[in-house]
Amino acid sequence: MAEIGVRSTARIAGALYLINAACGLWAEVFVRGRLIVSGDAASTTANILAHQMLYRSGFVADLISMIAELGITLLFYRIFSAVSRSLSAAMVLFRLVWVAIFSVVALTHIAPLLLLDGGAYIHAFSAPQLQAFSYFLLKLHNQGYEIALVFFGVDCILVGVLIWHSAFLPRFLGAAVAFAGICYLVNSLSDFLTPSLSARFGIWLLLPCALAEYALILWLILVGVNPETWREQSALQKER
Repeated sequence: MAEIGVRSTARIAGALYLINAACGLWAEVFVRGRLIVSGDAASTTANILAHQMLYRSGFVADLISMIAELGITLLFYRIFSAVSRSLSAAMVLFRLVWVAIFSVVALTHIAPLLLLDGGAYIHAFSAPQLQAFSYFLLKLHNQGYEIALVFFGVDCILVGVLIWHSAFLPRFLGAAVAFAGICYLVNSLSDFLTPSLSARFGIWLLLPCALAEYALILWLILVGVNPETWREQSALQKER
């Protein structure tokens, strides 16, 4: 790539990452976090029906987030293949699996609306049954999200390793992103093994993840990558 090309690639990747993070924050915190009442199916379903547009916006945000992820994946491969093609290919694989799983999981977000505001076939079920099943789907969404984050955690570790071995991005970013990946893995696995403990301390595991990802986003957008160093490392990679 030309010098302007690699800088543009990094900044576009950072912009897409920012869109991805904003959409994820909206869907998880301002939609599901606001409308879902833990342990209360009736209140949760009442909130969904009372704020349908808000609830649907969470689904749209998830879809936009996944589209942005595909763009990030392609651009990251273009950038980090200069470091290692095999590690970059593994990074692409894990990121695509994360996108695929979460895209399917997104169906469990919109499904409660189909149950609660559906057609005549829904009348076969009582209101408490519909509320209970809708709440179950939201719990399933949470579990599916945790499964997807296992693959995303591995992806973050790979990205961190690639940044660490790159000569065109600072090593502290690589260490931070790799540590974020470990935190994602620990958080998801602890949620499966000890849910009560994860609910209490999970926020402290996710905090360094947010800090690392936003640090990478800001660096890519504001600084980008060193084009000369990238070009030199890419040439060395092609000779191997």
